[in-house]
Amino acid sequence: MLFASGADLESINPLLTQHPLAKQVQRYVLLTTLVRYDSTLTPQPYLARRWRWSADSTTLTFTLFAGLAWDDGRPTVARDVAWTFDAARDPATGYPRLADLGNVADVRAPDDTTVIVRFRTAQSRLPDVFTDLAILPAHLLDSVPYARLRQAAWNEHPVGNGPFRFVVHEPHRRWVFTRNSAFPAALGGPPRLDRLILVVVDEPMTKLAALTSGEIDFAGINAAHAGFVARDSALAVLSYPLIFVYGMVLNTRQPPFDDVAVRRAAALAIDRREIVDGFLFGFGEPADGPVPAFLPGSVRVPPVPFAPDSARRLLGGRHPSVVLLTVGSGEAALEQLLQARLAAVGFDVSIRQMELSAFNARVYGPRHDFTAAVMGIPGDPGLGYLTSIAAIAGVPARSDPAAAQQELAERQAVAWLYLARGVQGMNRRVRGVTMDVRGELVTVARWWTTP
Repeated sequence: MLFASGADLESINPLLTQHPLAKQVQRYVLLTTLVRYDSTLTPQPYLARRWRWSADSTTLTFTLFAGLAWDDGRPTVARDVAWTFDAARDPATGYPRLADLGNVADVRAPDDTTVIVRFRTAQSRLPDVFTDLAILPAHLLDSVPYARLRQAAWNEHPVGNGPFRFVVHEPHRRWVFTRNSAFPAALGGPPRLDRLILVVVDEPMTKLAALTSGEIDFAGINAAHAGFVARDSALAVLSYPLIFVYGMVLNTRQPPFDDVAVRRAAALAIDRREIVDGFLFGFGEPADGPVPAFLPGSVRVPPVPFAPDSARRLLGGRHPSVVLLTVGSGEAALEQLLQARLAAVGFDVSIRQMELSAFNARVYGPRHDFTAAVMGIPGDPGLGYLTSIAAIAGVPARSDPAAAQQELAERQAVAWLYLARGVQGMNRRVRGVTMDVRGELVTVARWWTTP
């Protein structure tokens, strides 16, 4: 079964990547997490079969499944969990969700099936990071200094413990996984697919052609092509909600967006309804903030209207120079819409498209070398991604999600564009497929194909 990815996975190591599809491969294909969400985003047992809180809610004890082996035959034990979280908590590693572990005082493994996590303050719920960070094999990685984990041999030849085993990675071409026939029934049992191949196809029309010709089974498609795909009796279009917001993140550290009036002008210049109707063909909704309304932690903030005249008044005759940094190599239709709207109120706008790793280095790197970044931001039910958004934009990061949303709104640090829906074209020969807010691959172990 062939699943198309628009870019290579950046890294298969869960400590090192923010790539949404890579994180799904880690959680649902190659590795396991302590806990996983069901379709209602309620935490359910996985590698951890149960957990309990201390009376004061500062200590969390996990009891692990005892019969899971790594693909090299070594058992998965509590030491693997403790090492993974200790590595994530060390700033030298560069784990993208480091801030989510800031309240963890220590992680201990008193025996092979027990993990004890102690927090500095009482917790009100199970932290989302325990559903997100896949566990790594300590015996293969603990000799690598945290600062050098990006160069670890494991990243190129990963040994996992999930429902699929790694076979081969051909950079910028494909990742191949095969069925793990020894995956325990208690954790879901062996997958029904014999092979899962992720093929890298970065050009949308090439991807569409491969889908319609039957060369690949799944492809994320442009909303403009959904009607065309739906008319093919061999194909189906799947659309599903995402925790995924698109925005133009403004770098408040440097001109012109160190001026809140200029940031406000940029936000007022954008017609979000035009983007949803004309660019997304209805597969999304205008965004007033970073959190979808269906998540419990969503905070309503005053919407930013489309008001170009007000934007011009705020600029007062100035013509700020802006480079829109984005990922890709194609037509950049969204960026062109933004360019036209910003130019109409007085901005001097150019577009610069970059390969994903170069874009991430510029935007997420310590120098934050960009003016404005047009980007999709993958979220999590615990809303830990708000801290990442604040860090990119250069505004104070608030640990409380409600305060974080208010801070981003008051500082106008991001011109929010839209809340996305997933749109996948699927060959109908693949059965048992469910895609939802958890991602495209959440049920991949239960998929099967017909002749």
